[in-house]
This record gives sequence, C-alpha cells and structure tokens, in this order.
Amino acid sequence: MNGNTWTGTDLADRYADEAFASAKGYVRSYVMHQQLLEHLPPDPARVLDVGGGAGHHSFPLVRAGYEVTLLDPSQAMLDKAQQRLEQLTDQERRRVTFVRADGERAHEAVHGEQFATVLCHGVLGYLERPEPLVDQLCRCTDDDGVLSIMTGNAGAMAVRPALERRWDDALAAFDSRTETNVLGLSGRADTVEELSELVRNHGVEPLRWYGVWLFVDWLEFSGAELDPNASQEVEAAAAVELEASRRDPYRQLSRAFHLLARKEPR
Repeated sequence: MNGNTWTGTDLADRYADEAFASAKGYVRSYVMHQQLLEHLPPDPARVLDVGGGAGHHSFPLVRAGYEVTLLDPSQAMLDKAQQRLEQLTDQERRRVTFVRADGERAHEAVHGEQFATVLCHGVLGYLERPEPLVDQLCRCTDDDGVLSIMTGNAGAMAVRPALERRWDDALAAFDSRTETNVLGLSGRADTVEELSELVRNHGVEPLRWYGVWLFVDWLEFSGAELDPNASQEVEAAAAVELEASRRDPYRQLSRAFHLLARKEPR
C-alpha cells in the first residue's frame, strides 16, 4: 500500500471513522445518494454493493427499503459494516447480507445471481486495469438493471496539486492518470468517455454522469475545511455540490465522477 505499514484494520478505521465522518464525507454520501435515487428501480429491489466497505453508500438504500448484498474483500471493512449495521432497525438489518470476496470474482461469489442495481464506488482507481472488474459488474447486473460506478476523474488531475501549490506536480498531472489519494494510497483515474465505452461493450448503456467533489475539495486542499458540526453550512454546501454535479463546466472539474448506466434486455 504505497510503502506504508497500515494494516487492514488501520485502513478500515481511517476510511470509515475519519473519511466519512468529515463534512466532505457527508457531502459525498448525500450527493451520490440523491443521484442514485434519480435512476434506481422502486424498492424493495435487490442491490449489490461491490467493494462496499462499511456500507456508507448502500446502508442509506437499506433505510429506503432496498435489499442489499455488500461484497468486500477486507474482513476489517466488513467488521466495520457489521458495527454500523447496529444503527439500523431489526427489520432493516434483515435486508442486509455480507459476502467476503474480491470484486474481480463477484459473479462467482454471489453464485451467478443478478441484481436490479449494482454499485461500485471508489474501487476502480485501485486497480491497474478497469476491464476485469467492469466485466464482473456487468455480469452481476440484471436485464434492465442499473449499474452505478464512481471513480476518479482523469480530466481534473491537476486541480488538487495546484490548489496545494505543488506546481511541478500540477504541471505533470495534466498528462497523468495516477496520484496518491487522501488515504495515502496510489490511485488511478478514468475518463467518462472511456468508462462509458467499456460498459457499452458489455451491453450496458450509459444514462447520465455526474460530478462528485468540487467546492468541498477546493476548500480542503486550499486549507479551509468545513466543520462537520456546522450542520446548516454543511447542508448548504451539499445542496450547492448537488447542483454543480449536474451542470457543465462544474461537473467536469470534479475530482471524481459518477456514471449511471442501464443493462439492455437481451
């Protein structure tokens, strides 16, 4: 992991307890949930969350009435998800299933089942190539089902180093696909066009794409973070981020993008 000595538990703690507990984490979760709701089939449809971590994106869907299978290769992450499961009601908990498996063998791990919605958020960037995982995601998506992928935006790689006044890094980033992310891990970015073509080659037609993380990123990387306890300001920021995520040129400058696609019936 980029030369550091974190254990799986260390990473799970930092991801679940720090990243999503921040104002930026709340904004990301809120914005992506609203984007998802514009395209999801009615509940109680079945959802597969591939690389779902501690359930920050899929548990809100459980609360909304969906049945969720959370698949992740890390036992430490699944343990975090199990802890967070206690925040749900008994009835909601019965709608959650955990599977420990690598996303690149997801179809086998769920015994060939297909789902009305498949999520894969923040995972592709950790892989050298996106094709094997995208193939699995498309296999797990039912006919007329929705595929939701969030990953790094290769078109905005220079923004973060520039805001941090790392000018040499920013200049190099215009032609780069990789960076060290906020967790200290090496990450790779994709373009909307390339990912759209990749899912289209598997019979999954792109519907719409959105930006994820714009102004809250700029604030953080310029040294002015939002206070997660300032609820009114955080909610106002989330509303602005949601609107920016739908509009050009703002969404094009977001650090990540969210692609929604539908699998065409055979």
